[in-house]
Amino acid sequence: MTAIAILGGYQSDFARNLKREGRDIGDLVREVIEASLSRAGVEPAQIESIHVGNAFGQLYTGQGHLGAMPATVVPELWGVPAMRHEAACASGSIATLAAMAEIEAGRYDCVLVLGAEQEKTLPGMEAAQVQAAAAHVGSETGGAEAIWPAMFERVAAEYERRFGLDEKHLRAIGELNLGNARANPNAQTRSWKLSAAHFSADDEANPVVAGRLRRNDCCQITDGGAALVLVSQRWLAEQGRSGEGARIAGWGHRTVGLPLAAKLEQSRGNEFVMPHVRGAITDAWARAGISGVEALDAIETHDCMTPSEYMAIDHFGITAPGESWQAVENGDLTRQGRIPVNPGGGLIGGGHPVGATGIRMLVDAAAQVRGEAGEMQVEGAARAATLNIGGSTATTVSFVVERTAS
Repeated sequence: MTAIAILGGYQSDFARNLKREGRDIGDLVREVIEASLSRAGVEPAQIESIHVGNAFGQLYTGQGHLGAMPATVVPELWGVPAMRHEAACASGSIATLAAMAEIEAGRYDCVLVLGAEQEKTLPGMEAAQVQAAAAHVGSETGGAEAIWPAMFERVAAEYERRFGLDEKHLRAIGELNLGNARANPNAQTRSWKLSAAHFSADDEANPVVAGRLRRNDCCQITDGGAALVLVSQRWLAEQGRSGEGARIAGWGHRTVGLPLAAKLEQSRGNEFVMPHVRGAITDAWARAGISGVEALDAIETHDCMTPSEYMAIDHFGITAPGESWQAVENGDLTRQGRIPVNPGGGLIGGGHPVGATGIRMLVDAAAQVRGEAGEMQVEGAARAATLNIGGSTATTVSFVVERTAS
């Protein structure tokens, strides 16, 4: 695989409410572009192409055509080719794959990738229902309940049917990620005041959302953005710059149908609940030249709901299929554990501005391997992986990020 360096990288404060600030998605796009270019040490004139990840722009704000937003808010980017990518929660990762493909093809050598989402434009339940667009509309939608907690409740039910499942392990995943978020200066929940009751079956402190899933099993509606600059080795040589400390070493991308029921039916008899998710992970490993999870020092995974992380644990091979609970109980996933997962809080603790999440994962993975993650740092981290899913895993993308000489 062609080595692609990650320069800079920026994440906005996911605790903000842009509407209350009198700002809009254009203001957010300007912020993440200007900050990421500054951190990358790149001038706007050096950007040759732009890729924007956004899932629900029109539905939350009425604003579409977001590929043209960078040039709108940063005039120095006027005339630079740009495009928007939509793949539900994996939109940012798909934007990254497209940017990588351009670099690998030799079209461009310095590409800006950004993701942005403004979701706090509607009341809570109404805002959550907008995201039903990522399901199979008309087939899976139309109920009164929050669709994604209900969808991942069904994933948990499948684990229970196949292997048995104790919901205390789901509670523990939520507790770990919300705890990790306290050290993250950009986390949506960093200032939340939580007690043991908030991770229990206490209906007041931790109310039921869908089935066995309670409030702290679920991520929040989030405003936020993230961006990074990807460059070729040729660009680095021409600019007299080094590898900048991080590169994308491997990637995996699998797409299946929209309906969850079809995914579960397809996996009957397979050891994995979502074998295509496992395939995306192992594809990334193969391209990175590694054989398994033991080669990783940290993982940024999709925990939109605690069952999605429970699934990721065994699909990464941290445990055997159906035994994710062991890693939870053993403390393997903590920052000091055998394989730290979501050291900055993930989606549940950090926040989930849908179109930005895949890019935020890469920003955090690059910070880990550079040793620049601050209080979130996993000691000695040299290689990290991401797992980003769209919908009920209809689109799945995984990256491997490695430390390089700086």
